[in-house]
Amino acid sequence: MIELDFEKTGGLIPAIAQDAATGDVLMMAYINSDSWAKSLETGEVHYWSRSRQELWHKGGTSGNVQKIKAIYVDCDDDTVLFKVEQVGGAACHTGMRSCFFRKVEGDKLVSEGEPLFDPKEVYGK
Repeated sequence: MIELDFEKTGGLIPAIAQDAATGDVLMMAYINSDSWAKSLETGEVHYWSRSRQELWHKGGTSGNVQKIKAIYVDCDDDTVLFKVEQVGGAACHTGMRSCFFRKVEGDKLVSEGEPLFDPKEVYGK
């Protein structure tokens, strides 16, 4: 298995998900050695949930999984870029296509786009 430098950053490294077809940045989360291994094993991205302190299969609940098309590792072996096929179109738990849907305009954040699903229906909250 490809060795990443998890020790340098306390066990977690940033992982960026980018749409392989459009180049859109979908999200940024963290991976640990377990989620890295699981992603390589399954071909779908797995992250480490810092809030739940557990392995997180992206789309495991919503069905909006990220199928890995290519993986790039930075020059320091401490950041990963997953180029993915975003099943269902939405990467964000808010139902938006990308987690980066809020644009800074002056002193405000302005949302762009519309949700692709209702999080209350999908997650029950």
